[in-house]
Amino acid sequence: PSQGEGEKARAKHQRGRVFLVGAGPGAPDLITIRGADVLSRADVVVYDYLISPELLRLAPPSAELIYAGKRGGAEKSIEQSELNAMLIAHARMGRVVVRLKGGDPFIFGRGGEEAAALARAQVAFEVVPGVTSAIAGPAFAGVPLTHREHGSFVAFVTGHEDETKGASAVPWDELVAASRHGGTLVILMATARMRATLDRIGAAGLPAQTPAVAVQWATTAAQKTVSATLATLADESARAAIGAPAVIVVGELAGMRAHLKWVERTPLFGRTIVVTRARASASEFATALRRLGAEVVEFPTIETAPPRSYAALDRAIKRIDAFDWIIFTSAMGVESFVERLKSRGIDIRALGNASIAAIGPATASRLADYALQVAVVPGEYRAEEIITAIGIRQVRGKRFLIPRAEVAREALPEILRARAAKEVVVAPAYRTVKPKGAQLERMRELLASGKLDLVTFTSSSTVTNFCELIGARGKGIRAAAIGPITAATAEGRGFEVVVRPDVYTIEALTEAIGEYFVQVKKRT
Repeated sequence: PSQGEGEKARAKHQRGRVFLVGAGPGAPDLITIRGADVLSRADVVVYDYLISPELLRLAPPSAELIYAGKRGGAEKSIEQSELNAMLIAHARMGRVVVRLKGGDPFIFGRGGEEAAALARAQVAFEVVPGVTSAIAGPAFAGVPLTHREHGSFVAFVTGHEDETKGASAVPWDELVAASRHGGTLVILMATARMRATLDRIGAAGLPAQTPAVAVQWATTAAQKTVSATLATLADESARAAIGAPAVIVVGELAGMRAHLKWVERTPLFGRTIVVTRARASASEFATALRRLGAEVVEFPTIETAPPRSYAALDRAIKRIDAFDWIIFTSAMGVESFVERLKSRGIDIRALGNASIAAIGPATASRLADYALQVAVVPGEYRAEEIITAIGIRQVRGKRFLIPRAEVAREALPEILRARAAKEVVVAPAYRTVKPKGAQLERMRELLASGKLDLVTFTSSSTVTNFCELIGARGKGIRAAAIGPITAATAEGRGFEVVVRPDVYTIEALTEAIGEYFVQVKKRT
């Protein structure tokens, strides 16, 4: 290669970097801000078994995703030496590599081994700490690991030592002696040898009645917690079918769970709920559900794209001052309309002659973001009710512009024309399409396993696309629908619509979902 090509190759090599990122204990929203930022810029993501699929969606669509396994011997995994070589090779090709590991990379996660291999190979790397399950598991079970009056230290111990070492490297006698004076033992990777580990602790002198807790799948909808004593935890865990991944806590502070367990009291604890909104608008809804304790699966069934032609909208924009009313039937309609104004170099003040109507508060809020005042918002958030809110007399002889989705219900323009509107222009500002790369297999597995508690729908198109994507009807699946039209579409597809709020907003839908599951819990 020429000298210039050599310099380019060296520059690319220097850009290559590996990030050892702790993904947190399970819940996707417990990754750190730094971890999410690094993941959003990755060229390659090498991830383990315990990584939530929701986290992988933070990576760019172009990123290469490589599954490393690491399921505690339950399946074939990439050998550590091979994995180290893979990280090095991708970095030397100038790529940003994220090694995404459950919990924290430097706590029983072989992150230290990987960092050492990278250092030997002189590959640039960074460590992004994560929330370890050793802390998050007890916290989500209501067990403080230290307490000013009752617990002065905590020890993190592996329950899965390398058997080739012979004698245990864990100083159990010393740990137990210290624990008897106000300490907490947190044991990771211990389910396969739980009884032997607990027996060893007892043999070292910790009283049999010492409180103990086992937490499986902490921070997720599958979280299961067993409270017992050092002497009984193995039997109680076996009865409850506690398996990996789990955290064991032994010490007086484990007894505080009876008073401090909080996550089980959240309205949606243990519930898995699907959000089918477009990815761009799903975040707020998903976050609200997670705050109520749900595990949220984001499965967008629609995406927005430019209309096939802007001709109708552009013609309307050219004569924007001729319209008496502009009616927006969605927040996306507002966004798309304003973006088109910008692209055409039109001053938003050109809308000054027209009154503005919004189908509901979310649409009105988006208009307010652009300092556009709304004259009318109907009490019931349906297109037909806009006519009543405007007033029949205000329709006759007036000119209306409706920037909306390319395919939508015709009820509103038909009623306007029937009420003697002088002109009704329906101008496509965007269109909805089925998303590419949907996690179809995961969704089908959830449906087949019966672990799905609720699917949420915010429009008829989300219902239709959901069924078409999974290739099935909704028979036997409980659903929440934002309004009567969406509910009718869902029921027509076989869903059992169990949640339908009186007010057709995301806030009301979220509240209604919480209330529904509270009532379900009371009945059971």
